[in-house]
Amino acid sequence: MTAADVRGADPGDGRISRPSDVRVPARPVEAVGRPSSALPPLAPDRGHPEPDWSEVVEHFREGLIVCDPDGVVRHLSPVAERLLPEVVEGRSLTAPGVPALRSGEFAHHGRRLRIREVPLSGGRSCHYIEDVTESVTRADALLAERARSAFLAVVGEKLGNPLHPDRAAAAVVRLAVPTLAEVAVLVLAPRSGRARWWRASRADDETPTVDSGVLPATALPPAIAEGLSGVEPHAVDWLVEQAVDAGWLPGLTAREVVARVVPLPGRDAPAGVLLVARRATRWYDEDDVELVRAFAARAGAALTTAVLYRDQAEVADTLQASLLPVEPVAVSGVQWGTAYRPAQASLRIGGDFYGSHRLPDGGSVFFLGDVSGKGVEAAVFTGQLRQCLQALHRVESHPGRLLKLLNDALLETTQAHGQGRFATMVLGVVRPQRDGALTLTMAGGGHLPPLVLRASGEVEVVPLSGMLIGVVPDPRIGEVTVRLEPGETCLLYSDGVTEARGGRRGDEQFGHERLVNAVAGCHRVPAPALAERVEQVTCDWLAHGDHDDIAVLALRATGPGGRPPRHLHAVPTVGGPAEQRETRQ
Repeated sequence: MTAADVRGADPGDGRISRPSDVRVPARPVEAVGRPSSALPPLAPDRGHPEPDWSEVVEHFREGLIVCDPDGVVRHLSPVAERLLPEVVEGRSLTAPGVPALRSGEFAHHGRRLRIREVPLSGGRSCHYIEDVTESVTRADALLAERARSAFLAVVGEKLGNPLHPDRAAAAVVRLAVPTLAEVAVLVLAPRSGRARWWRASRADDETPTVDSGVLPATALPPAIAEGLSGVEPHAVDWLVEQAVDAGWLPGLTAREVVARVVPLPGRDAPAGVLLVARRATRWYDEDDVELVRAFAARAGAALTTAVLYRDQAEVADTLQASLLPVEPVAVSGVQWGTAYRPAQASLRIGGDFYGSHRLPDGGSVFFLGDVSGKGVEAAVFTGQLRQCLQALHRVESHPGRLLKLLNDALLETTQAHGQGRFATMVLGVVRPQRDGALTLTMAGGGHLPPLVLRASGEVEVVPLSGMLIGVVPDPRIGEVTVRLEPGETCLLYSDGVTEARGGRRGDEQFGHERLVNAVAGCHRVPAPALAERVEQVTCDWLAHGDHDDIAVLALRATGPGGRPPRHLHAVPTVGGPAEQRETRQ
């Protein structure tokens, strides 16, 4: 081996390290592996002693194995001897027990070695051996951390959308398979004594399947109950047994599976518990457990948000249901028709209202009104007004006096809360007559005048006026009595109809005249259809534009007994489909 051969090994390619202050001899070195005394003397360099070539080799980061053309080891550096103790100087590299040294990486005695073979002059060869265990371990750890970070980023993105606990739970178990487990089970915190669970499982490379079920809170496995208390169970063996007993690991036995249970953090208590299980060949090490915990933290946040949203939605639905207009109660001889469209469709509630209350004498108090403002605040004020009416109609049934009592109650309420709100309203009492007609006594509180559709097709405007309700202590209340013959209808509506802006330019009001024209000729139309028509023509005029709350109340005299119009309907007789008869409904 010559100095040129050593230089030919290219120590600067990243594979070899040697001190920068060592100068390689410029003339041949015939026996690198022999004692230093056998080396030819070097020419003196300005009085400095000649370096020992074997000492130079010892400073290489890689181990060196130099073989002759027959493959017999002629030199073995201390690093190579330490990394490959099976290699012996003077023996062939193909001797029994010596690992095959091919360029590349391989595992040896728990280490990761990298081999590089370089040809030398005269048919000789040099093998460079480098221990890359630490660098490979660091690279693997970096790749694993990047994979975990990417997985958690996807989890955060996927779990940011579901706002319903069921959909969020299904998404959690679906995301856990197969990265964390072959089977993932999520158990939500019990509600009303019952606990919902979701499971995702995957066989081979198939898409995970998700199913769910319900268990009584008392029937939950002890490990799950412990996890719901905020404690992470550590007895792995009995976790698996309980999961098998619960039927969550179909086709698997306790010996084939390893499992962990991790609580999902919530606001005050865990939102649920996540059980992850996979075959025993993939044991959960500490890094795996930390990844499961990080996943559980994100899943818990998503579930907590979903549960909070659900609870708030339930409260909102309950409150909205209590504030929605209530359909009028049935009264003999009266057919009711209603239509309602709030200004903010997403809220389903607004400031318009209508309803009725039955009277002991067989009549009914009915009303339609509009409070100032829109949205939730207007709806709350509407609820207060309806509650006042429900209580006051029991002590006073005369429309004018009842409206004044309502005015006093609203004044007291608004002054106490500093709201300064008011309302417009038509309040009436309908009483059926023996001949099938209806007598309507109506009181007006600053609201639009009702319309009456006569049997002749004529549309009459009821001359009803009055002052706003809830503004002054003793308002002027208008009052009028109207008689409806059988087949005639009285129509009440809010200003959301007449003040609807639309048309060609988009800013023209629908107006009273268009309303009258819209209902003209509808005297034979049932009350529900008439109310729907008014709403429909108003919305057509708006053309999906912004609008105020819209409310319509129609009451129609149905005649003696209050029977609805007759319709003929053909049905098959007992004798067969060829024979038919007419049935009145």
